[in-house]
Amino acid sequence: MSASLLTIERARKAFGGLIAVNDVSFDVGAGELLGLIGPNGSGKTTMLNLISGALSPTSGRIMLAGQPIGGLPAHKIARIGVARTFQLVRVLPSMNAIENVVAGAVFGHRRVWGDEAVDLARDLLARVGLKGREAVPVAAMTYIDQKRIELARALASDPHLLLLDEWLAGLNPSELQTGIDLIRQLNEQGRTIIMVEHVMDAIRSLCHRCVVMSSGIKIADGNSSEVLADPEVVRAYLGDDDA
Repeated sequence: MSASLLTIERARKAFGGLIAVNDVSFDVGAGELLGLIGPNGSGKTTMLNLISGALSPTSGRIMLAGQPIGGLPAHKIARIGVARTFQLVRVLPSMNAIENVVAGAVFGHRRVWGDEAVDLARDLLARVGLKGREAVPVAAMTYIDQKRIELARALASDPHLLLLDEWLAGLNPSELQTGIDLIRQLNEQGRTIIMVEHVMDAIRSLCHRCVVMSSGIKIADGNSSEVLADPEVVRAYLGDDDA
């Protein structure tokens, strides 16, 4: 693996008596595309929330390129270089497509303004399949197109680390293949990505390595094909349909 970009050491998040993330540790190498998988309620989204600053860890350390980020406000972590999409899409509903993406350029890691931000947003919208729809209000867009907007907005900040929370969920087969190809291209261009995903075909296709969580605990970490064949992982998550 290349040098670690993200280091997580014994991260824990407790909500009263519920421990959603229980002393989880793993590294993500620069340029790596890591799959973070597990059954519903296993703590995957909570882990992304800890990395992105939506939640503060109860204990443990989270570092980006050696800089502690655990517990910092989300906007500061975004400026340092972490961007994300959400399991439930979050767009700026009063704005159109290009304005949503420009917001990512202005407030993200690599702050871009004016015509440069507009040009960047236009290029990113084309990249995610929304060329010619720059002026469409996002409130009038389909759920799938709103997901595309959210990804373009995350990319507009030029993050060191991109977090994708079930970005492929809900896509039809042709959209799914397009989405897989797009994520692969982003990674091949050097983007470090953690993807939380239930679409196992995408994990197998895209991720050389994956981390598996179950009930807040890391139960596996390694080569995706080996991990997905692990009997404990099959029992905890995949089940007969996906094994």
